[in-house]
Amino acid sequence: MTQTVSSASKASGRRHHKVTTPLDRFILSLSLRIGGDKAKEYERFIKFAFVGVLGFVIDAGTVLVLQNTILPPVNALGEALATNVTLTQSIAFVLAVCSNFVWNRLWTYPDSRSHSAQRQLTQFVIVSVIGWVIRTIWIAVSYEPFGRISTSILSQLGPDYAPALIDQHKIGAMIALFFGVIAVMFWNFLANRYWTYNDVD
Repeated sequence: MTQTVSSASKASGRRHHKVTTPLDRFILSLSLRIGGDKAKEYERFIKFAFVGVLGFVIDAGTVLVLQNTILPPVNALGEALATNVTLTQSIAFVLAVCSNFVWNRLWTYPDSRSHSAQRQLTQFVIVSVIGWVIRTIWIAVSYEPFGRISTSILSQLGPDYAPALIDQHKIGAMIALFFGVIAVMFWNFLANRYWTYNDVD
């Protein structure tokens, strides 16, 4: 009987053991300093933001690779290819969502285990798809204006700078992506905190 209790206790200890890294300690210290009695929520948000940065690197990296290989944003005639832009953003989105779900489940919300991983993945994907729709519409309508504005500014700074149309659209797509990701991050955090991971204190 004692051995059984001891084994159960050890198993429970292993289950609740938390690996602490210098990054974890930094985030906890920062959360306690600025969060007060809401320190735990600040800690979750900061971790969520770190995971989001990793997702953004995957997202933006995928966009850059695809734009420069098989899905250019303009054709040989210089005509904008909105379908390619949308497809590129969609592939990048799927890869980023997979990364974000795994890291948020394991690191940001390790105490959220009363719901199955399958249920949480479904909810996480629904939240992410809504964010993706918002982001994709934003990018589709803003990447060309951002490209024109940014290349105009760059040409003022360097009179010899004359980017090709394809470069203008690439720059515009990345700027639009940057602003879209920031806006959607807040939606994703709040929706996931109060729906996907609503079983944590």
